[in-house]
Amino acid sequence: MVLVQRIKYLFLRLYSLGIAVSALLALAQVIIEVQAGDGTTEDSPKKCTELLLGQYLCSDPEIDPKTQQARYCSKEKQEVAVLCKLAPGIGECEGLFPNGTFQRTVPCKWTNGHSFETALLLSVFLGMFGVDRFYLGYPAIGLLKFATLGFMFLGQLVDILLIATQVLTPSDGSAYVVDYYGAASERIIKDNETYLVPGY
Repeated sequence: MVLVQRIKYLFLRLYSLGIAVSALLALAQVIIEVQAGDGTTEDSPKKCTELLLGQYLCSDPEIDPKTQQARYCSKEKQEVAVLCKLAPGIGECEGLFPNGTFQRTVPCKWTNGHSFETALLLSVFLGMFGVDRFYLGYPAIGLLKFATLGFMFLGQLVDILLIATQVLTPSDGSAYVVDYYGAASERIIKDNETYLVPGY
C-alpha cells in the first residue's frame, strides 16, 4: 500500500514537472519569436510604402511630350517613381525625405507611337481596305479585310467601334498615344485584391 502511494506520488510529481517543462518551452518559444521579429511595435511609424490610398497625395509624373505618357515608362516595367506627401492628419511614416516627401511607384502606360486619332481616322475612311489593321500591326486581318472589302463593310463598322472604345489596341501591347489628361479608357479588373465598398 505504501508502495502504491509512493508510485502515485511519483507520477503526480512527474506530471506536474511535465506541465512546468511544457510551460517553460512555450515561454522560451515566445521569447525567441519576439527577438526574431522585425522589432516593430504599434507605436513605431508605418513604412511610407504601406500607406493606404487616401493617406498620401502624389504629384503627377513627368510627361514626355512625344508619347504623352510618363517619361521613362518602358514595356518591361510599366511603372514610374513619383514623389508623394502625407495627407493632412497622417502622422509620420518610415522613409520620409527631409523635405517631408517620399518616393512611390505608380503605374504608367507604355506607348510605341501609335496615335489613337490616326487609328480611328484610318478605320473610318480606309477601314474597308484594312489600312487600320495594317497600322496597328495586324497584317493578316488587314489583308483579309482588303480582299473582302472590310468583310462587306461589317468588319469596318466593328473595327470603328473597337478602336473608338480602345478595345482594339496595337499588336505590340502598347497603349495609344492620347493626351495624358485626355479621354483614355481604363480597364477595371476585379480580383481578390480589389477593395469593395460595403453595401455596393
